[in-house]
Order: sequence, then structure tokens, then C-alpha cells
Amino acid sequence: MLKASFNYTPPDALTGSMRDYRYPRGPDLQSRIAGFFKWQNLRRQHSLWPFSRSTEEGPATVCAARDDAGGKMRGVNFASQDYLSMSTNPAIKKVAQDVIEEFGVHSAGSAALVGNTSHSVLLERKIADFLGMEEAILFPTGWAAGYGVIKGLVRSTDHVVMDALAHTCLQEGAAAATKNIYLFRHNMVGECRKWLEKIRAKDTENGIMVVTEGLFSMDSDTPDLVGLQALCDEFEATLMVDVAHDLGNLGKDGKGFIGDQGMLGKVDLVMGSFSKTFGSNGGFVGCRSREVKEYLRFFSPPCTFSNALSPMQAATVLKAFEIIESLEGQVLRDKLMTNILSLRRQLVDAGFEVYGDPSAIVCVKMGSEGLARLVSRRLPTAGLIANLVEFPAVPKGQARFRMQVMANHTEQNIRDAVASLRDAFEAGREEFDWMNSEAEPLKATA
Repeated sequence: MLKASFNYTPPDALTGSMRDYRYPRGPDLQSRIAGFFKWQNLRRQHSLWPFSRSTEEGPATVCAARDDAGGKMRGVNFASQDYLSMSTNPAIKKVAQDVIEEFGVHSAGSAALVGNTSHSVLLERKIADFLGMEEAILFPTGWAAGYGVIKGLVRSTDHVVMDALAHTCLQEGAAAATKNIYLFRHNMVGECRKWLEKIRAKDTENGIMVVTEGLFSMDSDTPDLVGLQALCDEFEATLMVDVAHDLGNLGKDGKGFIGDQGMLGKVDLVMGSFSKTFGSNGGFVGCRSREVKEYLRFFSPPCTFSNALSPMQAATVLKAFEIIESLEGQVLRDKLMTNILSLRRQLVDAGFEVYGDPSAIVCVKMGSEGLARLVSRRLPTAGLIANLVEFPAVPKGQARFRMQVMANHTEQNIRDAVASLRDAFEAGREEFDWMNSEAEPLKATA
């Protein structure tokens, strides 16, 4: 009787990953990628493709959205990256409107030419001062900043020593710059030391960049920045820290983990994104000298050959910094942390396991990719919008939902989200168990 309670789900829709299609074979660049669409569309046809969705009301705490097949959903939104709810802040919106009236909507040029505005010049100064650094330079996106700081400074004979869980933009920047890339196990300072010792034993002529993050978004944990910078000083290496997920919304005065660890102005290079906390696209690199800033402006391709931030973007980020440094900013951070702790507590009480330390990213363990996809299929009906993360973004068999908390979430939003996830999980678990026992068993790695 149980068999009749489920619609048929092809096992192929619950197995495999995007990694399987990363390196297609064949002489025709276009036809050889058909296998990916076939697999993707199989998942889509069975409501198991939870990516490429679009909101219809912006990143509100409750909103309507559509999947990429046009199916509509409405629910409490824990999928948007708007940690301090800046995208709907009235003061932010007013600044954007005023600047559009004065400057228009487009920078109309590279920052290496005439794409800068008075707002972007002021923003670079604000970022440098906020971080206790000498200079800062803007990039069109956070991804461009992460990629560009590595590609701009590292040459083919240099070396990159990187945390194995570093963001894709950092990995891609390293791969574009050099073949000499060494991964150390996540947050293992001792293993980073071993790589530095090995490199310097053979090469004292070329540069080394050590790359890590202030807050890792999949595991919600942070490295020993003091220890890593000390290692870099010892081995004549340069430390680069990505603060995209913690700057502005965590730590004393919003200074993130660099501030909490007493490293303001002491880390060699700091890059970040405005898209998580500051209500805008764009990114930056903070550095210790004007020499580094100017070199990146003309030798970092994403900076040199991309249009600069629009005047509206630069102005809204400036306003966001103003709010973050005010009493209102502290209130927003307090509200955010209250929501974070409440969500984590209620998830644990409901029987879920969450990753890492308290941050705006609350990752909920699912494990099997197949189970996670079946749960994800039920979330729209249950009334929750949340992001599924699966291999290869996380290790195989460690699929999870990444719930992203906003300051404007209410306690009722949190209760509704946990109840929705619990209902979806129970139904997904029942179907998953049935498929493994009564129908075609899924592989253990599914």
C-alpha cells in the first residue's frame, strides 16, 4: 500500500552530480554538453531541480518566487543573502533614488579610465578606514575581487597555498594564475606550515599567497587568522582573507572575525563582497599600500577591463557603511544574532543537526543527495524557500540546506521555517526509505 502513495521517481534523478558533466568529451563543444541538460531536465521534470529560481517581490522575509520551469511558490524566505535586510532599508532606497536622479544609472567606463565617481572614491576610502588599512580598491562583483586579487598579483612561477574549502572564485583565480597550487586541510594551520616549509626549501625567489576566508559559508567556521598571518610573515608569504560573509554583520562594530581576532590592519590583503550585507553588487580588496592598489587597478583583469560600479551602487554601499557604524547598525546586528540563535535552537529541538558556529548561514545536515533532493521537492508546498547545497559544492554524502538569516525575520518566520522543513523532511525520508527497500535501491553515495 505504501508504494501507491508515491509518484514514481527515476533513480537517475536522485543520483549523479554536476561534477559528472564538468569535463565533457568530444570534438563539438556544443553537442557534447547535451548529457548535462538531459540529466538536469530529468530532475526538473520531477520537481527535483531547485536552482535558478526567481523572486517576484525582491528578497523579502516572505515572498513569492518561481522555479525555472515557471512553477510558482510562496513561503518564508531563508534563501536570500541580505543579512542586515539592507535591500529594503528605506534610507538605502532613498539614496539610490537620489543618486540615479543626479548621476544616471551607469558608470559608463572602467575604473582604470573614467568610470569612477565621487561616490566610488569616497567608498574606497571608507573601506580602507573601516578595515584599518592604507588603501582599498573596488571591483564590479565580489567574485571578480576574489578572482582578480589572485590573478592580479600571482604569476606563473609563484605559489598559492589555499584552504581546501576556499570559495570557487579564489580557486579559479589561483588556477588562472599558476599551476603551483597547494591545498591544506580545512583550517589546519599546521598543514599550511608544512606546505610553506616545503616550498621555501626549494624556492626562495618566487612569491607565495596564502588564501583563506574569514567565515566559510558552507561550514560556518573561521580560521586562526593570527596564526596564518604569523606563518606568512615567517615564510615571506602574503595572506589574503575573504570576508564576504562576516564583514558588517558579525563581530564588534561589524568588523567580522578580523576584528574579533585583533587583526584589523594586520592582514596583508582583505577582499570582500557587498552582496551579502551591504545591499548591493560589487566587491573590494583592502591592501597595505598605494602601490598594491594601483598595480591591481591596471594588472587585475576584472578591474581593468570591467565597467566600474554604478554610482547608485557605490552610494548605497556608502550609506550601508554609515548605518553599520551607527546605533541602528548595532540594533540590526543584535536582531540578526537573536534570529540566528533562535533558528539554530529550534532546528536542533526539531531533531536536525546544524553546522559550525552561529552566523547568518545556518546549514542543516541532510547527508544523502537523494534524500536532500526529495526533501527539497516538498519545500515549496510546505511553504519554505531555502537553498539546497550538494556535491560538488560540498563533499559527497554531505548535502545540506543553507538557510540564510536576515535581521528582519520574525520569530514567527523562524517557527514557520522549522515546521516546514520538518514536514518536508519527514515526507522525503519516508519516500527515500521506501525507494531503498521496496523499489530500485539507490546507490550508497546517492
